[in-house]
Amino acid sequence: MNTERAPERRGAAALPLTADCVQCDAFCCVALPLTVSADFAIDKPAGQPCPHVSSDGRCGIHANLVARGFPGCRAYDCFGAGQQLTRAIRTAARPSWRDDPAGAPQLFAAFDVLRQLHEMLVYLVDALTRSVSPVVWGRAGDLADRIGELARRPPAGLAGVDIPAERVAVGAVLREVSASVRAADPPGADVPRTLRRSRGSGAAADWSGRHLSGADLRGADLAGAVLIGADLRGADLSRTDLRGADLRAADLRGVDLREALYLTVAQLGSARTDDATRLPTLMLVAPDPLR
Repeated sequence: MNTERAPERRGAAALPLTADCVQCDAFCCVALPLTVSADFAIDKPAGQPCPHVSSDGRCGIHANLVARGFPGCRAYDCFGAGQQLTRAIRTAARPSWRDDPAGAPQLFAAFDVLRQLHEMLVYLVDALTRSVSPVVWGRAGDLADRIGELARRPPAGLAGVDIPAERVAVGAVLREVSASVRAADPPGADVPRTLRRSRGSGAAADWSGRHLSGADLRGADLAGAVLIGADLRGADLSRTDLRGADLRAADLRGVDLREALYLTVAQLGSARTDDATRLPTLMLVAPDPLR
């Protein structure tokens, strides 16, 4: 990690990038649709409050989400977009979605845009801690500044943000940083040749249920990989790109993740961890382990 270049000086300054449900007006519990699945016990259309949301915006089953059939809620992360939008609404003395049903769709749309901007910022802040060339670091910093400015727009102004275009630009820089970091050392012995370089448009790896305990996966490009239920106990994930990897029910107990790239709290929330799971320095909050 490059600790001399402070990412907090860039576009993420003063923006919350960790969810704080106490400061949020229950946006994820209302704006998002739910579909009966292994992640959610009920169907719910977008814009309709979850039946478990109380009048004060709190989740009535938060302590028992997994047992009640809602592990998807426990793993979800708005990256701080919920409280950021709630604060903006209150600062502008604008009615909430509760008080102004006609204006609620605009607020829900703004939440969707803001959540994606905050997610991009989380990844860019990670990239800015990596030891890469000044040119690459500068590009990541410029993008963080731009995304941060977009995220500070008032709710009405978020409708004009071109999210697909911003994702393309951010994704290109994140891949460049990843390739640079992973190339610094030889890849691990258990990393397939096809995963040793940036895949570009190649298909993501599907390692669902694989027994990878103790595997040497240093320098692997596992961006977007499906690792549902994989046994990764004791695996070496140093400089492994995990951006967007599906870690639901993956066993990460005792795994050292301090040098893993682009790992989020949401991913950890869906995996199986324990007190011996070592987190990246930049991890903003510790996960609530599934034990």
